[in-house]
Amino acid sequence: MARVSIFLIMIALIAEMSGCYYLPPSDCPTPQIQYKLTISSTQGSSVTTPGEGTFTYNAGAVVRLVASPASGYRFVNWTGDVGTISDVNDAETIITMFGDYQIIASFEANFMVAAGGYHTVGLKADGTVVAVGWNDDGQCNVGGWTDIIQVAAGFSHTVGVKTDGTVVAAGSNSSGECNVGNWTGIVQVAAGFSHTMGVKTDCTVVAAGLNDNGQCDVSGWTDIIQVAAGALHTVGLKSDGTVVTVGSNINGECNVGGWADIIQVATTWGHTVGLKTDGSVVAVGWNAWGQCNVGGWMGIAQVTAWHTHTVGLRPGGTVVAVGHNGHGQCDVSGWILN
Repeated sequence: MARVSIFLIMIALIAEMSGCYYLPPSDCPTPQIQYKLTISSTQGSSVTTPGEGTFTYNAGAVVRLVASPASGYRFVNWTGDVGTISDVNDAETIITMFGDYQIIASFEANFMVAAGGYHTVGLKADGTVVAVGWNDDGQCNVGGWTDIIQVAAGFSHTVGVKTDGTVVAAGSNSSGECNVGNWTGIVQVAAGFSHTMGVKTDCTVVAAGLNDNGQCDVSGWTDIIQVAAGALHTVGLKSDGTVVTVGSNINGECNVGGWADIIQVATTWGHTVGLKTDGSVVAVGWNAWGQCNVGGWMGIAQVTAWHTHTVGLRPGGTVVAVGHNGHGQCDVSGWILN
């Protein structure tokens, strides 16, 4: 009996130390197994849910993952310990915690196109740039550009946003349109006839160049997610899908007050183009060369326009164009930019 008593006392002491006070074995809490999830991302943005770093979760927990690309980048896939990720190709997915995992959200620079006065510019997925067409002012001298995440083409100049938020430019600078060397915190640029616009991280807008028609009067603009610069006017896309404009409206290029569900805008000398959420395209303004004949376009991922032609990029990297082709600016049928 003494041995039994000592044995029971020992059990009681062990139970007290473990937090199980004299409960039958079946009532003692089972220690919860926990695992660590380490999340990081490549250049191009971040994981916004649950964030980046190391997190601890109970075994079997289902964790929501949201990867958010920065302007000029697109989500590619999740890499690392991805065995329990629901869909490695979806920027919004889930992971189930059955062990310690390390995962990476991978991003890459977008491919895109930009149409200038008589030249066309293409941004490749590796951050380099190609250009064809008129080059009298050096607007096609972009062969040495690297780490570019977005490009814009004006009448005689070309502008590019770099991964660090600074801006580069080539071509004519007759009105100061290339005076962007001190710009920082830029997420998107637009190039007009002789002016350049930039959207900052706080959704305000900066401008450089000619302002004879008020096309640079954007200091009061807020909540802007994208700008487009025409010859004598500027267009801004707000986060709610509506559009605002300043400057000349001689060809009806500013008649966009009724537009809704717009996700990207492009404008030029006398016409403005809008890409809708369903991949269709709308246009207003001057149409002498058929540059507004985009009503049949579907499945478009990005649009750009200048003066006499309009260009559209499809998700697979192929390109379509309408309008004047006197300098070869619509010769893009063989381009594949992915």
